Amino acid sequence: MGTEPFSQARFLTVSEVALLMRVSRMTVYRLIGQGALPAVRVGRGYRLREDEVHRYLEERYTEAG
Repeated sequence: MGTEPFSQARFLTVSEVALLMRVSRMTVYRLIGQGALPAVRVGRGYRLREDEVHRYLEERYTEAG
């Protein structure tokens, strides 16, 4: 899981993650559904830990290299 305790973690919306990754919101929803990006359901939406998003990107970056 994330490296920061929940009280200090920064959470991002699906839209913010999509902008950060430069993909569509649907792609982010697919990644959540596949379990590739852990997310917390808040009401009708999701929140993702910023450190988890960065970890996901770092792992994929090294695989491509």
